[in-house]
Amino acid sequence: MIKRALLCSSIAVGLASAPLGAETFRVSLPAAGIDAANDGRMLLIITPDGKTEPRFQVGADNLDAQIFGVNIDGLKPGGSVPIGPGVLGYPAEDMAQLPKGDYFVQGVFHKYQTYRLGNGKVVKLPAARGAGQNWRKEPGNIVSKPVKVSFDPARAGEIAVPLETVLPPIAEPKDSEFIRHFKIRSERLSKFWGTDVFIRGHVLVPKDFDKHPEAKYPLAIFHGHFPDDFGGFRTTPPDPNAKCVPSARFNEPCYNRIEDKEAYNLYQKWISKDFPRMLIVEIDHSNPYYDDSYAVNSANIGPYGDAITYEFIPELEKRYRGLGAGWARFLYGGSTGGWESLGVQVKYPDEYNGAFAACPDPIDFRQNMVTNIYEDKNAYWRDGQFGRVAKPGKRNYLGHVAYTTEMENRLELVLGDKTRSGGQWDIWEAVYSPMGEDGYPQRIYDKRTGVIDRKVADYWRENYDLRYIMERDWKTLGPKLAGKVHIYVGDMDNYYLNNAVYLTEDFLKKAKPAYQGEVTYGDRDEHCWNGDPNLPNAIGRLRYHTMYVDKMLKQMKDTAPPGADLTSWRY
Repeated sequence: MIKRALLCSSIAVGLASAPLGAETFRVSLPAAGIDAANDGRMLLIITPDGKTEPRFQVGADNLDAQIFGVNIDGLKPGGSVPIGPGVLGYPAEDMAQLPKGDYFVQGVFHKYQTYRLGNGKVVKLPAARGAGQNWRKEPGNIVSKPVKVSFDPARAGEIAVPLETVLPPIAEPKDSEFIRHFKIRSERLSKFWGTDVFIRGHVLVPKDFDKHPEAKYPLAIFHGHFPDDFGGFRTTPPDPNAKCVPSARFNEPCYNRIEDKEAYNLYQKWISKDFPRMLIVEIDHSNPYYDDSYAVNSANIGPYGDAITYEFIPELEKRYRGLGAGWARFLYGGSTGGWESLGVQVKYPDEYNGAFAACPDPIDFRQNMVTNIYEDKNAYWRDGQFGRVAKPGKRNYLGHVAYTTEMENRLELVLGDKTRSGGQWDIWEAVYSPMGEDGYPQRIYDKRTGVIDRKVADYWRENYDLRYIMERDWKTLGPKLAGKVHIYVGDMDNYYLNNAVYLTEDFLKKAKPAYQGEVTYGDRDEHCWNGDPNLPNAIGRLRYHTMYVDKMLKQMKDTAPPGADLTSWRY
């Protein structure tokens, strides 16, 4: 009740500061069919574009839809909240800045769940309910129908936005000849979160898996964002007449046809006589902060590194006849998956035999995109005596900037305070930061001003700065990582991820003993270049599962212990 009163007070203050007679919106919950009390984030989206639902038009680009958000705590069925001037928004900061006109409007209630953590803290967070922490689609969230309205910020009045539809559950994927699914309850994570926590796996099994019970297989772990199933694999030829779905990112008018073709090509390679028989798994470790956990132990997200390495992987290898040893396990992925691959290899050097990290999230926090979190005072601005320059958040290969770091962080703050947006900057904070007294992650920087907290930055360095950890511990880590570190990135990565790779390479080049791996750059390549100089990103990103296989086989041959099984899986 106290929190709810504070919320209403903060909204009232915002509205009181608005011009007299300003038009506002009132978003209401359904009167029946929902919980007796509701916690979460109430979002309001406004756009002049009626071709798609407003919730699917929200993004960091300043041309995307307008969004506002407020917390609700204990709101009863039929209850409502006002959203108007004084409430933080994105791209415009305030509703009073919106021009008069006709708009399509939609409300979304992003539902939170109460967690009583194993350490006694109580937090309210959006549970992972099957959509990969996508607030637009998460089951249990409540949305309104898009409605066209005439809006005038100078006009008195209130526009009603009634929420009506509770998003339904998402069906579990089904097994097939090649793709199998399983999940385990993690004892470690369940203890941390104070409730049952499961990790799911989507496993690609080899040709004739069921016909060779004597065979045991190497394991390749494809790390990355939330997978709803094993992606990029199909056993039937693509339809050449399939309706075209364009990709603005790759400037391809029929990118879905390219994806289908590559997925079928993977199947053909997978069943070919010469392709090695192995297991590949994609892991669903979505959690209350993001669509995945970054696969390491975290003060805020829990011991996902231990849970995956010591609970999930052994169970997978037991069920699907893995070789069950570090020399026969490999890690690969791009972007988030690139950081995870290298991070897991560094944190568990004996449990895996190689990481192929493409376009990894910052692996040296002296270049956390474009910010040195240890020396810079501000994450958003480069300040001089008489002026300041905004730090960029995204560029293309020509260097043209799509949005700034401040802009993307403000969007996250609109989507959720207390690191609850489900966005990129917030998940770094959730994974890397210590837990605050309130049970939520400590801020690495003030979300509105960008001012960096040095103590939190020091914690990041000691626990998650992968270059720093390797250099600090190389005397013991170096021999264990020999031949296991492989990094690939385009030198015009959209998110400046090549900057941290440069600094990491500087260390690896001089490391003693030698690291015996590789660091490779793609000329003018954007995110997420993964190592083949002859392929554009649009194709290369669809060939992860075959790109590093030869290097994995060589590493196994070179490092397998005497008597290791190098034959049962080569049928």
